[in-house]
Amino acid sequence: MAKIREIWRFPVKSVGGEVITDARVNETGIEFDRAWGITDLATGLTLTARRAPELLFASARIEDSTVVMSLPGGQETADDAVLSSWLERDVELRRARSDDHGTFEISLAQDESTDWVQWESGDGSFHDSGRRRITIVSESSLREWDRRRFRINLITDGEPGDEIELFEQRVRAGTCVIDVVKMVDRCVVVTRAQSDGVARDLSVLKQVNGELGGDMGVGGIIVTPGSVAVGDSLVAV
Repeated sequence: MAKIREIWRFPVKSVGGEVITDARVNETGIEFDRAWGITDLATGLTLTARRAPELLFASARIEDSTVVMSLPGGQETADDAVLSSWLERDVELRRARSDDHGTFEISLAQDESTDWVQWESGDGSFHDSGRRRITIVSESSLREWDRRRFRINLITDGEPGDEIELFEQRVRAGTCVIDVVKMVDRCVVVTRAQSDGVARDLSVLKQVNGELGGDMGVGGIIVTPGSVAVGDSLVAV
């Protein structure tokens, strides 16, 4: 039986998030997690750190159910004009809708210079996949890596790889129930520099690929909404 040690929420897609002590969990995951995305108005696509690595140097938090972004240099905003100036393109900060989804881009080329393809999130949020509404990893599996590289929601105690045993299982986390249906595959974004001293490190992805088959953490869909808090148990049911 694992215990939840940390809860992370990332209000804006591809932007740094916040550590919280408890959260409500609904059908789309932790409340307000990936609830906003920054849309490139010229393309209609939701920006990710693959296309706009600048996003990794911002963070977002929730205040009174509203998102506030902190930009490099300390400016705090949710204003489209300010975000457009920062990103040097016309953008809009959009809230996810239950009847709509985001469309993202990823390059299949190793140097991300060509072969850009598109994929879609599930409705109601800007998660990478409708089958990955909440993610889980043990702190031991994270090793010495900075956890911010992996943008995982629930970090548990336990041994390295404990979360892999949850794959294709139904688990209870706090009062919510999750079907763990997906291993979380990793891309070049985990190697990139971020704010607060997270340096570029190509060895991260090499190690994840070589030792872990390219995956770090597991993801699932919400069967029963509820709540989670630091210290809650995470058990198979």
